[in-house]
Amino acid sequence: MQRPLCITLGDPNGLGPELVCRLLAPDSSAALPCDEYTAWVLIGPAASLEVHLGNRKPFWKKLGSLEFQDALEPGIYLYEPEPLRDFTPEPGTPTPEGGRAAGISLATVCEPLLAGTAGAVVTLPLNKAMLQAAGFDFPGHTEFLAEAAGMKPDEVTMHLCGDKLRVSLVTTHPSLADVPRLVTYERVLRCLTHTDGFLTDLGLEEDRRRIAVCGLNPHAGESGAIGREEIDIIGPAVAEAQARGIDAYGPYPADTLFYRAVHGEFEAVAAMYHDQGLTPLKLLHFHEAVNVTLGLPFVRTSVDHGTGYDLVGRHTASTGSLKAAITLASTLISQRNSPCISE
Repeated sequence: MQRPLCITLGDPNGLGPELVCRLLAPDSSAALPCDEYTAWVLIGPAASLEVHLGNRKPFWKKLGSLEFQDALEPGIYLYEPEPLRDFTPEPGTPTPEGGRAAGISLATVCEPLLAGTAGAVVTLPLNKAMLQAAGFDFPGHTEFLAEAAGMKPDEVTMHLCGDKLRVSLVTTHPSLADVPRLVTYERVLRCLTHTDGFLTDLGLEEDRRRIAVCGLNPHAGESGAIGREEIDIIGPAVAEAQARGIDAYGPYPADTLFYRAVHGEFEAVAAMYHDQGLTPLKLLHFHEAVNVTLGLPFVRTSVDHGTGYDLVGRHTASTGSLKAAITLASTLISQRNSPCISE
């Protein structure tokens, strides 16, 4: 049996609990079947799930703690942190109480993850403003989890992927005006190192871990005529990655690179900033992209969408991203449990 896969419900007033019910409840038409090896542990207030069940019975078993002495039997469990046992849902409404619940659930899951008793976490969306209004001074999941692991936010890498395209970001959410100074040799090299490790964890053979690197400037700087970042920063980082055995190429002009990657020339792309990398990815994988935080000492995947308050209760929001996030987390757990893959 594998170590349990945890799923935080995120903002309990958002889409997370509804999507979980639609995807994991065995009597749901969209249900993802439980496999015979995995224990899934939901973390958050039970009331946020019950509101989406109607007259149906809960499909989970309650846990009294997250101190797993042995691997749990396969199935679906719910751990409700004590401060959330009186939570009153307000579906579709952003509230500080929802932010508090999301923050408590996230803090709670860090304990088994860092202890190594949980194999991975899939995070459902939270509202950053409500998280901060509740007293959690973090921009979002990535920064929260990095600090819990004793790391700085720039020591991890944001990666998003679908069936046809995988993209890692050298910078994440700065303003566009700040991007050039944040594209450093160290960040580019770290991004390539993390991406190569991720491709390894996917089980790809050594000759199928090719990473293409975008330039920062149009035409990748046009040999310095448009900008020197490719010559002074990005190119040297790619050369060092190659010297370390990473199959990296570039920097290339971004406007043609993604076409090449989608058609099989590369297994992943390193983009310099958010919209450079995620615009083509979301064009291809809007409903099934997965967000992965690379560089953490545990597996973390997430849906690639927000809380969707306006969609709560309509049963029209796609479950594709959550299904893909759970499937990818399960794959990564399996690979890391393999004797040929190190933690």
